[in-house]
Amino acid sequence: MSRVPIAAAAVVGGAASVQLGAALGATIFPFVGPSGVVALRQSVAAVALLAVARPRLRDLSWRAVRPALLLGLVLVTMNLALYGAVDRIGLGLAVTLEFLGPLALALVGSRRRVDLVCGVMAGLGVVLLTGTVPGIDLVGVLFALVAAASWAAYIVLSRRAGQTLPGVQGTALASLLAAVITSPLLVMALAGLAPEELAHVLLIGLAIGVLSSALPYSIDLLVLRRLPQQLFSVLQSVQPAAAALAGFVLLGQALGAWQLVGLGLISLGNVIAVSRPNRATRKPRVARTRASGNRRVTTRLTV
Repeated sequence: MSRVPIAAAAVVGGAASVQLGAALGATIFPFVGPSGVVALRQSVAAVALLAVARPRLRDLSWRAVRPALLLGLVLVTMNLALYGAVDRIGLGLAVTLEFLGPLALALVGSRRRVDLVCGVMAGLGVVLLTGTVPGIDLVGVLFALVAAASWAAYIVLSRRAGQTLPGVQGTALASLLAAVITSPLLVMALAGLAPEELAHVLLIGLAIGVLSSALPYSIDLLVLRRLPQQLFSVLQSVQPAAAALAGFVLLGQALGAWQLVGLGLISLGNVIAVSRPNRATRKPRVARTRASGNRRVTTRLTV
């Protein structure tokens, strides 16, 4: 039990790290664009994680590696979509919409009335986030929704990669594949930069790779071995608030009052949805037998 608070604090710290890195990444959009930032981020993350994990490829089986490779594809999709959204609609709004992914993951297959309420809350939150902004970029909203679907897949695949490979090898291999896929984007992004611009971009790229990928992805993979996926999803509720704060402090991107209400509704909906156990999944935990005269009485306890 003593490990749970530590793991929870690690998840919150990882969320803050991700959003700080994302905000820094937005500052170099004018130099390399969103795709260039993604390519930088994945390359730095791959180098850092491979140096730590040092996986021996000849010892890996296809069955063990497959979740990590799928995770790599998801990382590319998620990051390209997210940074495309950040470029068009801002960091706070993009990450809040992206947060619909973990919420949907929590609601899938549920038949509880409270989860219907959570879905309505999330829908209202989306309306407040997007409908109160005149002339909002719909392509940016679409990018954010693609990132949301990718985030849900990321949670599932991170857990599987952590179960099939030791340490952070799963994240390292996923980042390696993502770096290979995005390497042409990196070459194109850096080719036209002046020497002084190149140094600035590479320095920021180093920070982005560590803060937004290497550190938080490793935390997530290790924590998902110790925390239930349900609790992990609850803790992800800090992501939209962290993004809104990072966007405001570093980028000067302020959300309006109704948008902040929408952010709160989506985050609260997720907390409610994933913090209550599903009655359908309750199982008998223990059968306690006691003597009563000449007959035996069995009491079933449920969780």
